[in-house]
Amino acid sequence: IMVLPRDGLKDDTGKPVRYDHIYYVGENDFYIPRDEQGQFKKYETAGDNYDDTLNVMRGLIPTHVVFNGKAGSLTGDNAMKAKVGETILIVHSQANRDTRPHLIGGHGDFVWEQGKFANPPAKDLETWFIRGGSAGAALYTFLQPGIYAYVNHNLIEA
Repeated sequence: IMVLPRDGLKDDTGKPVRYDHIYYVGENDFYIPRDEQGQFKKYETAGDNYDDTLNVMRGLIPTHVVFNGKAGSLTGDNAMKAKVGETILIVHSQANRDTRPHLIGGHGDFVWEQGKFANPPAKDLETWFIRGGSAGAALYTFLQPGIYAYVNHNLIEA
């Protein structure tokens, strides 16, 4: 969750910034146990998986990393959309691990990586850093048409 300032966002000089759309991206990682053949295990009840899931989590390597709870949640009809000239604010959170959001084809015109809106935003970041357990926000104005991919830039996980 992120609470935006009552008096609105300000740029690095203290001037108000506006946006046309706001999108919230919750990045989630899941730790699903596998059986001896490498297939994901199924359990009768949620409590039955506790020990196995805890062992997977201790390895610190998620089996799945997704946006907004499921694979493909920001594609097709659910894609974040904007027209040329429109400005969007993307609020990005990650409960467990550090992440590096990146808008392929764009950048963060203004970025509040730590979610501290009293601090001046960083400018023109290609990739920004969100600490685990926190949220940040990035503002971008679309200058040309196209398909822009919003990704976690932890490329080792790609």
